[in-house]
Amino acid sequence: MGTAPLSCASLRQLLRDPGIDLVAVVTQPDRPKGRDLKLQPSPVKELALRERLPVLQPERARSEAFVQELRALSPDLILVAAFGQILPRSILELPLHGCLNVHTSLLPKYRGAGPIQWAILNDEPETGVTIMKMG
Repeated sequence: MGTAPLSCASLRQLLRDPGIDLVAVVTQPDRPKGRDLKLQPSPVKELALRERLPVLQPERARSEAFVQELRALSPDLILVAAFGQILPRSILELPLHGCLNVHTSLLPKYRGAGPIQWAILNDEPETGVTIMKMG
């Protein structure tokens, strides 16, 4: 699950591992951009389509239809990296091994949007990435 360009790095790494079977990629719905407000896919969707992966784009991750769609895939693990929606408990409890979140800060500092930008603006001497089990 990811949307931002930053999420593509995690997806690329998963694609390199022959032991990982990606059943689907979840990203935000296409959004209007540019002067003509033409619908544009997220960077994650573009990468997933190039790799011929199924793409799910729920308007709301909390929708029962989406939760059922995800349940039908029976994921062992869900990896989240800059997805842009809060996942409900029904999704967090779905995969056999849970959900992991890749966050681009040393949590709990700079939670939320823009952690890299805030670290730079605040002239942080050290930063990093936190990987945490959600639940």
